[in-house]
Amino acid sequence: MTDLDDLRYPIGRFTAPASAGPGIRAAHIQTLRMLPDRLQEAVAGLSDTQLNTPYREGGWTVRQLVHHIADSHANSYVRFKLALTEDWPTIKPYDETAWASLPDSRMPIEVSLIFVDALHARWVALLESMSEADFQRGFNHPERGRQDLAAALALYDWHSRHHTAHITRLRARLGW
Repeated sequence: MTDLDDLRYPIGRFTAPASAGPGIRAAHIQTLRMLPDRLQEAVAGLSDTQLNTPYREGGWTVRQLVHHIADSHANSYVRFKLALTEDWPTIKPYDETAWASLPDSRMPIEVSLIFVDALHARWVALLESMSEADFQRGFNHPERGRQDLAAALALYDWHSRHHTAHITRLRARLGW
């Protein structure tokens, strides 16, 4: 990987696991359970100047990352619920970069930290109630094709660790 790739993908690019059995899914669910605390720890004590610092040149600020996690995970939660209640629905993608540029992405991060905490409490409860057959359900993504919920869960395990690492690695690089 190049230096830019190291900054963009601090834990590497997403690769789907070879299998998605109950033990692997339990580990993914644990990552989602721990995200609110890990995210809170990652941003603890940061000043407004630090929150407005991009994690890399041309990248999102720490503040935008926190709000992006809230946006992205809310979309994923809704996609899970759609997949559990409809037969392979086609979901609507969204422009993450445009969302990160909207005025609410400049708000204090506390609103998104509280939102992520509540959202993940509900999402984890939903995930823990799902059967093996439920994880085989899924949705059609207009750009990525069919995605079952086991694969979507693996992606959001990675997504949680990926963006948290953006923040923690920035802090380490800058000595915060």
